[in-house]
Amino acid sequence: MDPLDFLTDEQLSGFFHYKKTEISCMEEPQTFLNQLRDHNLVQEDLYQKVMRMKSKERRQEGVYQILDQLEKKRKHCIKVFWSCVFQDHILQKYPVLRLLRNSLMDGSFRFYEQLPDAPEEPNKNEKESVQKEEKTGKEMKTELKRKKSTEKTKEEEPGPSSCSTPQQKKTEKKPKFSSPLKKGEKPDVWTWGLFKTQLLVTCGNKKGTLYKDKLARGEKCILSEKCWFTPGDFEKFAGKESSKNWKLSIRCQNTPLLKLIEIGHLKAPRAKRSCVREKVQFTDTSPESSSSSGSSSPQSTSSVELVELSDDDQDEQRKKEIRVQEEEEEEEDEESEPVVLSTFEAPSLPVSCGSFSGVLYKSRFTGARSKSIRTEERWFNPEEFVNQESTLTDVHWRKDILCHGKTLHFLVKKKILFFHSLLCPCDHCHNKEPVSLNNDDICFICNSEGDLVCCDECPRAFHDNCHLPNLQNAPSFMIKDVYYTVCVCVCVCRDKWTCTYCVLKAYQGLWLPMTQKEVLNRPLSGNIMRCEYLLLCLYKEDQLRVFTGDPTATVEGYSRVISKPMWLDRVKTKLQNKEYKTVGEFVNDVKLIFQNCSKFNMHNEEFGRMGSRMSEIFEQYFQKVFNIILTSLL
Repeated sequence: MDPLDFLTDEQLSGFFHYKKTEISCMEEPQTFLNQLRDHNLVQEDLYQKVMRMKSKERRQEGVYQILDQLEKKRKHCIKVFWSCVFQDHILQKYPVLRLLRNSLMDGSFRFYEQLPDAPEEPNKNEKESVQKEEKTGKEMKTELKRKKSTEKTKEEEPGPSSCSTPQQKKTEKKPKFSSPLKKGEKPDVWTWGLFKTQLLVTCGNKKGTLYKDKLARGEKCILSEKCWFTPGDFEKFAGKESSKNWKLSIRCQNTPLLKLIEIGHLKAPRAKRSCVREKVQFTDTSPESSSSSGSSSPQSTSSVELVELSDDDQDEQRKKEIRVQEEEEEEEDEESEPVVLSTFEAPSLPVSCGSFSGVLYKSRFTGARSKSIRTEERWFNPEEFVNQESTLTDVHWRKDILCHGKTLHFLVKKKILFFHSLLCPCDHCHNKEPVSLNNDDICFICNSEGDLVCCDECPRAFHDNCHLPNLQNAPSFMIKDVYYTVCVCVCVCRDKWTCTYCVLKAYQGLWLPMTQKEVLNRPLSGNIMRCEYLLLCLYKEDQLRVFTGDPTATVEGYSRVISKPMWLDRVKTKLQNKEYKTVGEFVNDVKLIFQNCSKFNMHNEEFGRMGSRMSEIFEQYFQKVFNIILTSLL
């Protein structure tokens, strides 16, 4: 039963209003936002902005902003929203949405209908009366202060008999600037009448006073430490010359000058609209400079080339500057969050870009063009990997590829990843065979180096003895296996070779489903490839080589407990020698390995659990590879 069928739009809207904050606190909102985007419930620019956010707190604020806009501007779409997020694939990923749906089903949502309404704003008359009372109270306080000050001055004035006594001179108090703000308030100071002609600005750790009229005329307009600067020179003086954009680096009350110019509180130096570059002189016209030097010298003037752009170019430049500012803020947020660097000590790290994920290998990373990120299908360099996520626009691998919530730019900055120089002599920078960079450096089965045979369809590589069928007879042979009516050819030659994993993946969709009893009774001659695949999976899982070799030769007292020993190498030999007649015989020998392990290690929980775990893994692969139908479904 769907709760949306019996609830009114008003109830759904009220429930949405009370649950916006709870919904916005989800850990990974990418899939949630993609679902809203697919149903046209989120604006594209706001979607792109939230997807670019790296900080967890900023991302949650962005999701809340999307939900808030949906409630205010498109309230008629609230029911569409609930039907959109109550889809099965969304409910499986987000437990909070499952709980909300259950709340609508069992009626517990009605608790929120009893909550009080938001407090109403007071009327204008009430506001005016309160303000008058505050004003009268303030006036009374100021009058009392004045009376006290006049009484003190009268007491301190000397009388006619005080001529003989020396009069003490009062120390002159320097005028101090007292802010008209209450404690904790931060209004825009550029709107005050006091700052009509000048502003207090900062750049880095340097402070100064900016004169508005001088800035508009293109003169030296910032006074700091008794020296006059142009905006560009003040940026260099503060040590921020690397930003090369004084409109963003110079700020007034933590607001960049670019914003003040856009809203009209500042006027930037004008330049004539022309195709020719025109030089504007920032000349020092202050009294200090004119008194120190009678005439302006060439050293006291600095020229800045300004180019008047078209309206479209100006909009593009403004967007670029705002984007740079957002990236700087995100980088500051990333630096402020606590980081445990031991999380990044592993030789391979999980990375993601939107919904696309892979594994980054540190040893392979040399820069933007290094094949260092592996997925199930192939190896990518960072530039290729970031382009796989089609939902993002204006992507860049440094800021869009994430590892444990941190960007690759952060990992490079913290020296977790290293760029290699152009003259680096390592194998990855000067590889004579660039094709091998598309495959693994180690064997996929045993995880060791050596002479490897590389698959041309996937990134896997194998030793001759590790792969099944065995590749020792390479470079040219052909194995033919008949799966029902399909002929599968595995070719090993110098030109192209495909591993068993890829062959099985290509033909798995053509096999008909069967019951487990039918599979066990089938002859092995038509199912050798699938049995070889199962053995490869078991070899891959047995990294400690507990089940690979003969236990009677390595484990003391094994023969006294186990009457019929079995191990993976023996199953492999019997399979290659065609000693099995049916699939059931092969499966019984494999299961015997794990049964013997559980029997011998009855008092050793660690090895006993290892055997049961391997038995479960084999059963899962067996059911999947042979496309077995469960009898309970028949």
